[in-house]
Amino acid sequence: MSRSPSPKGAEQRARARNPVGGHVPVAGGLAKVGIPYAQEMGDEVVQVFVANPRGWATTPGNPEQDEAFRVACALQGIPAYVHAPYLINFGSHTEATVDRSVTSLRHSLRRGREIGALGVVVHTGSATGGRPRATAMAQVRERLRPLLDELTRPDDPWLLLEPTAGQGASLCALAEDLGPYFDALDRHPKLGICLDTCHAFAAGHDMAAPGGTKALLDELVEVAGEGRLKLIHANDSKDVVGAHKDRHENIGAGHIGAEAFGELFRHPSTVGVPLVVETPGGKEGHAADVARLKELRAS
Repeated sequence: MSRSPSPKGAEQRARARNPVGGHVPVAGGLAKVGIPYAQEMGDEVVQVFVANPRGWATTPGNPEQDEAFRVACALQGIPAYVHAPYLINFGSHTEATVDRSVTSLRHSLRRGREIGALGVVVHTGSATGGRPRATAMAQVRERLRPLLDELTRPDDPWLLLEPTAGQGASLCALAEDLGPYFDALDRHPKLGICLDTCHAFAAGHDMAAPGGTKALLDELVEVAGEGRLKLIHANDSKDVVGAHKDRHENIGAGHIGAEAFGELFRHPSTVGVPLVVETPGGKEGHAADVARLKELRAS
């Protein structure tokens, strides 16, 4: 007589397919602050900053906290990711900004390896100063490509490109923009994608329309190839599709809607891809969105 699958087993399989969690604060210690916060929120995956997200200062880290964080994540089966600082822009017309971008991203990649992170997320940047897009992309290749070649160790993280909402002279917002970006970096084997749903919606991908989420994910695979999608930032949008505004909303409370997020769990390209929320509302909003995504995953 065969047994019906247990609810616990189904939950474990769902978690293995798509862990759900959020960005956690780590001021005061990666393990000391970040792990208890993650546990309180019910996180199955975490994302952290390893430097001031809005500055250029880099810190060496704390080896004891690094080790405690790695051990805690391993014991609890929690994959970790790093988000690089927001100021990084390899398409900038300012030489100092590009130089600092190299130093900052190299630091995030090193710190990512030291804390056991699977990937480091970086925004794809923009062509500032009115310079031609082609000029900016040539600079992206010149300055970012060597950093990928430095990722030679088996425990080095993936570099995950996060397309923007399409504001300003964005170098990569729509899924189709990832093609030239990947080509500029020779489709390096350590290059992956972090899809931010709010950004994609703001850039013009109507995930709220019937089949919209599937169309977006299908295009990502077509443009970048299978296995390149490594992380999803699950954020609803305060603004309408194509608004080019990066304003996150809680899951199901924005213009994208809950149904589109449910579809993320059913597409073949998302097998093994974690979802991280970066939504408003502090602890309460974070916990509610993680719980909401788990509900959608189970439905």
